[in-house]
Amino acid sequence: MAAVAPLEASLRPMTHADLSAVANIEAAAYEFPWSRGIFRSCLDNGHHCRVLEEAGTIIGYGILSTAAGEAHILNVCVAPLHQDRRHGADLLRCMLDLARWHRARRVFLEVRPSNKLAQAMYERAGFNEIGRRPGYYPARRGREDAIVMAMELLAAERP
Repeated sequence: MAAVAPLEASLRPMTHADLSAVANIEAAAYEFPWSRGIFRSCLDNGHHCRVLEEAGTIIGYGILSTAAGEAHILNVCVAPLHQDRRHGADLLRCMLDLARWHRARRVFLEVRPSNKLAQAMYERAGFNEIGRRPGYYPARRGREDAIVMAMELLAAERP
C-alpha cells in the first residue's frame, strides 16, 4: 500500500466571489451564523479577510480588524469536515501575523464559554481571558456570554 501525501492548504485574500462559499461554511459550523451581508461588509470596510483553500476548495476563513495599535479577531472558522487538522491554528497564526504587520500591540477576540476547543486553541497561542461580555451571543435558551481574550504582541515581534 502506497502512502498518500496530505493535501496542502494555502491562504489567500478573500474576494467577493468567495462570499457564498464562506457563508455556507459559517452556516454549517454555527447554529447562529453570520449572514452573507456581514461578510460582504467586512470586505467592503477594509477588514483583513483571508480564506484557506485546499485542492481549490475554500475550507476556512479568518477576519481581522486593525486600528489604533490594536487588532480584533472577528471570526475564525474551519468547515466541519476539515476540522481537527490544525487548520484553525493556521488561520489564527495568519491573523496574528497580519496584526503584527499592522503594528498592533494587542489582539482581542471573543469566544463562547461553550466552545472549549476554540478556547484551548487561543490559550495555546498565548491568549488570556481578560473579561466577559454578558449576553453577547444568541443561544438556544436566550443569550450566552462571551469570554474576552487578549494577547500582547511584543515590540520585537512586530515588523
